[in-house]
Amino acid sequence: MGTRTLLRRIGYTIAFVLVGVYAALALRGPQGLPALREKHRQVRELEEENANLARENQLKRERIQKLEGSPDAQELEIRKHLKMLRPGETEFILPEHGKDDAGK
Repeated sequence: MGTRTLLRRIGYTIAFVLVGVYAALALRGPQGLPALREKHRQVRELEEENANLARENQLKRERIQKLEGSPDAQELEIRKHLKMLRPGETEFILPEHGKDDAGK
């Protein structure tokens, strides 16, 4: 082997080692694999939140369609919201579960 070939191999080896060291530092640094994992976690959370919001929107659309198509449902919703009773109706208010007033 000639001196040139030996120097070329040494140069390639040094370049390869430097690229490896740079890659290791880049992957472990603040913009490396830990940051990538955190971004994936955030994406999953946002996708879940979007799916939940889409379900809520669908339920609200269905409720609106039901109210638009049914005068009885509209009346019931209005009376419930305004806490109104028809003449002759009686409302019973029951104590909430979980409160222990029996011992007092």
